[in-house]
Amino acid sequence: MSGVRPGRRQQAEASPVRTLERGLLLLRVLGEAPGGRAGLTLSELARAVDLPASTAFRLLQTLRAQGFAHLTDDGHWLVGAQAFVTGSAYLERGGPQERLIRTARPGMDALAAQLGETVNLAVLWEGQVMYLAQSEGRGLLRMFTHVGARAPLHCTGAGKVLLAWSGQPVPAGPYPAFTPHTLTDAPALERHLTGVREQGFALDDEERELGVRCLAVPVWGRAGGREGGRVLASLSVSAPASRLDRAQVPALAETLAQAARDVTARLS
Repeated sequence: MSGVRPGRRQQAEASPVRTLERGLLLLRVLGEAPGGRAGLTLSELARAVDLPASTAFRLLQTLRAQGFAHLTDDGHWLVGAQAFVTGSAYLERGGPQERLIRTARPGMDALAAQLGETVNLAVLWEGQVMYLAQSEGRGLLRMFTHVGARAPLHCTGAGKVLLAWSGQPVPAGPYPAFTPHTLTDAPALERHLTGVREQGFALDDEERELGVRCLAVPVWGRAGGREGGRVLASLSVSAPASRLDRAQVPALAETLAQAARDVTARLS
């Protein structure tokens, strides 16, 4: 039997609108720019999305007119205020992660106050870690990752926890080395993840950034955890390596795991 070819209208409806797609990609790059940067230049943005500068400029001007992009006096582009309004609506009106964030927040704040270190909530998103929420520690030197930021799986505590229980094969290597301690090949990462599943937590031991450690545990979607549940998120604590000694890891992992179990219980 011959197939039925879709009409032009059906094809148009099924195809992405290229101009809109490019504009949203620019907005995404703006939103994921490092927090310490005072915006991105036109050439940086054009290069990031592989577009001619003239095309990128027209798209940015459209985003600017709608409030989604802002141009500084020195020619740098930033996310506009309308993006904040849209993002707030996602959280306030019941987005898929809203209940998870709302449920985890009290425990995260209490944990950050107890430990004096930064506590993070993250999920697996498009093959990377995405940070949903953060409770800052009170130390003079604090770890900070802006909400919505993404990070690699292979070299972060949260990423290794999420990958370990994802049911997915490890990505094909080699992986980028951020420090001399980063795992860069798939077999080594697979062996490491076996240990993560056995011990119930993952440690980023200066693998993403020298001088920083991150300990992470899974947040299960139902009481009983591994017995029929699935991992919804990762709960982690980040600290300077000088304050998070390896000898502290087992006790700290249990403290984190209890906080994660409390989140699961409130979600159930």
